Parts: sequence; C-alpha cells; structure tokens
Amino acid sequence: MQNVVIRSIERLDFRTKEAYKTLRTNLSFAGKNVKVISLTSCTPNEGKTSVSFQLCLSLAESGKKTILVDADLRKSVLRGRYKANREKYGLSHYLSGQMELDDVCCRTNVNNFDIIFAGPVPPNPSELLGGDAFRNMLEVLRMKYDYVIVDTPPLGSVIDAAIVGAICDGTVIVVESGAISYKFVQNVKEQLNKVGCRILGCV
Repeated sequence: MQNVVIRSIERLDFRTKEAYKTLRTNLSFAGKNVKVISLTSCTPNEGKTSVSFQLCLSLAESGKKTILVDADLRKSVLRGRYKANREKYGLSHYLSGQMELDDVCCRTNVNNFDIIFAGPVPPNPSELLGGDAFRNMLEVLRMKYDYVIVDTPPLGSVIDAAIVGAICDGTVIVVESGAISYKFVQNVKEQLNKVGCRILGCV
C-alpha cells in the first residue's frame, strides 16, 4: 500500500461540520447493508468531489474505516485540490490489469481514511468502470472497510456515474443550490432509475 500526505484540508465552520455529521448520520440510517455509496452531480464544479472528501473525513473521524475511490477517470481533480504528494499508481492502473489492488490503495495521514486516486486518463473509461475488475474491487473493499465512497463524473456530462451507480448500494446526487434547474436534476434521477440504482438522497 502506498502512503500519501494530504497537505490541504479546508477548515470548515461549525455549521458546515454539523451538516456533514447530519449527512453521515442519515447514511447510517439507510441500513447496515448500505456501505458502497457513489456520488454524482449534473454538471462539473457543483462541489461533488468536496462533498465526497469531507464525507469521508467525517466518517473517519467517527471511527469508521473509510476509503474514497476516485472513479472520475476522465477529469480527476482530487489529488490536485488536496495537494496530495504524487501517488505512483491509481485506479486506471488496476482496472487495466497493470497493478494489483493493494498497489493502488493509498494510506493517508488521516486515521481511518484511505484513498484510491484515479491515475492516468485511460482511452476507455466507461468500459473499465463497467468491467468485472471494478465490480470485484468494490466487493473486496466492502469486506475491508466500513464505508466505500465512490466519486464519479457528472451524470449530465457522461454515462460513467450510471454504470458505477448500478453496482453500488446507493447514490447521492450533489446539486449546486440556485444553479441547476429542477428539470436537469429530474433527468439525472431518471437516468439512475433506468439502471436500477437506489437514490439515497440529494445534497
């Protein structure tokens, strides 16, 4: 397992911290079998990755062993945003058969919090996420962690989030307040419904 140091963790005010604690609590009431959870949004820059990261921190702080899987293989912002020192291998290395799962997992400097970064952009992201390797990986992580949080691309842009959502226990939709139309969110919801994805709620 690789070791990475996250150098930039934004300090949250009291109300925002409480909001993440509420989200964490609500997810715990979704049922003990809801462990693998994907997050998506309608468009880029709605805060999906920030919510994924802060939710993982909140879960880790509560003593839950948590891993964040960066499944935004096309345009990942995770490593750059949190100024993590460069990992050698990522999810695309594992899904393409170049590395083993343990090689791409990163232990962070935060207790109970591990990350799998996206890795280099592959030529076929949808095919990799829809393959057996990704499904099998989630099953292995389910056994090792209390929560597996999967950050996926915006569903309004590419189909990847629906592919991932279909094999997760549930999906949370992140919507930027006052910026996204009700109809757009409904379209995203319908796309998730088509693949039989359980929608846990909206942030």
